[in-house]
Amino acid sequence: MQEIIDRFIKYVTIDTQSDPNNAAFPSTEKQWDLAKVLVKDLETIGMKEVTLDDNCYIMATLPSNLEYNVPTIGFIAHIDTSPDYSGTKVNPKIHKNYNGNDIVLNKKEGIVLSPNYFEDLLLYKGQTLITTDGTTLLGADDKAGITEIVSAMKYLIEHPEIKHGKIRIAFTPDEEVGKGAHLFDVEKFGAEWAYTMDGSQIGELEYENFNAAGAKVTITGKIVHPGYAKGKMVNSLLIANEFINKLPKKEVPEHTEGYEGFFHLYDLKGTVEKTELQYIIRDHDMELFEKRKSHFQNLAESINEAAGSNVISIEIQDQYYNMKEKIEPVMHIVDIAEEAMKSIGIKPLIKAIRGGTDGSQLSYKGLPCPNIFAGGHNFHGRYEYVPVESMIKATEVIVKIAEITGKRAKK
Repeated sequence: MQEIIDRFIKYVTIDTQSDPNNAAFPSTEKQWDLAKVLVKDLETIGMKEVTLDDNCYIMATLPSNLEYNVPTIGFIAHIDTSPDYSGTKVNPKIHKNYNGNDIVLNKKEGIVLSPNYFEDLLLYKGQTLITTDGTTLLGADDKAGITEIVSAMKYLIEHPEIKHGKIRIAFTPDEEVGKGAHLFDVEKFGAEWAYTMDGSQIGELEYENFNAAGAKVTITGKIVHPGYAKGKMVNSLLIANEFINKLPKKEVPEHTEGYEGFFHLYDLKGTVEKTELQYIIRDHDMELFEKRKSHFQNLAESINEAAGSNVISIEIQDQYYNMKEKIEPVMHIVDIAEEAMKSIGIKPLIKAIRGGTDGSQLSYKGLPCPNIFAGGHNFHGRYEYVPVESMIKATEVIVKIAEITGKRAKK
């Protein structure tokens, strides 16, 4: 346990926040700081073919210790943390033998992690939790996944009696800004399939995700002196308000769950003369996804028609698609992960991701890639936490997947 705690804290205290407004790759220079540490750690534990390319992708190999052919499999996690909340000066707090009560994250600012609001905390009574100090995110998304992969590789190297085929691992930049798989070299990686260690609660096993698009709405107004504005002023802020209110009010993240899609307004800035809205559009079903994009565009056109001019312009860009289409033909890779979990006493929670991972894009690039829990909760904010026992179990799942893949190949 202490080794995993130490490794995790070492990684989360390195700031790797990515930047959605920077087209560079990676989007922030500070992601290199963790990448270089990881290269050294992988070499130290005995991994082979450790590489760090010009785009900040790390890859490494654990050679097979079997005499017969086994499919090469992979494990992947991302090094960046979300731009939604500060990742600077992360100060993790360790809470041993959690008693089920409120956890005071920051007494001075009155920030409390409470099971009255975050009920999942009660799943981990008696366990060791790592939290924030209330001023930053934690970074378990996805430094828990990185910790687990490195720890599992170290364990397999130290225990050659566990037989396995060739294993490839990769750590990617910029997953949180949707670019993590864009320059991933699937051919160089050389695995038949892989698993992203990027889920949340212990037991999660996912091979479905949203179809996703980003949308920018630009409203152009006209500014004149308000005392003489009649018939002349066009207030872009009010038109933006009209656009927002004409979208389905209940089809937003805070009112949807399961397979329900949504429109999510996450940024708004404007003046009378110009207002910009940033949305994400999500749906698991491709047909409904296309209808959502059409509805978005049609709404803008109807407002333009009523205004008698093009006051609204829309830019919609697809981001990723539901990997279910690419996973279902090779469902044995999900079966292996499910068997691995059951073999160590974990009840698999097979469900659709209300989001996306590098795995969704990688699946469409020819690398089928389901997602497995990393153990954290409340990602992207000050209330993020991870039970250490969940990270230990995720590490064991990786080891078991490697072992089961080797045994199945022999059959």
